[in-house]
Amino acid sequence: MQPVEFKDVPGLVGQEVGVSDWLEITQERVNQFAEATGDHQWIHVDVERANREMGGPIAHGYLTLSLIPFLGQGMLPIKGVTRGINYGSDKVRFINMVRIGKRVRLRQKLIGAEPKAGGLQLKNECTIEIEGEEKPACIAETISIVYGA
Repeated sequence: MQPVEFKDVPGLVGQEVGVSDWLEITQERVNQFAEATGDHQWIHVDVERANREMGGPIAHGYLTLSLIPFLGQGMLPIKGVTRGINYGSDKVRFINMVRIGKRVRLRQKLIGAEPKAGGLQLKNECTIEIEGEEKPACIAETISIVYGA
């Protein structure tokens, strides 16, 4: 998407603002997430057992969610923004498992843009799609605030 003026962002509400490239979910990434969070549940990190009991290991739901900032980089470039902050999420649903070796991408739609705290509060519907699968991995409504010069 081409950069937009700060004042024009509310006019984009209801529009898809971007689709990311595909990203492969590797066992190494899952293991690193497990180390960072302390979540070593076998369905994520015990490859042998996961293969035997459920057809292979799966990514953590929160790993999938945490990819939104990375996958969304540059999706809605706004001219004159000095900083942006993560304000939270209104709704997060993990709909489908992401198996190791699958590729995911982000599809983002701007669903709100309101003045807040001297900036502009943006609400996005973020859908993490899984290549070749009908159901997405995750749908989240994320909230951020961006500040202009």
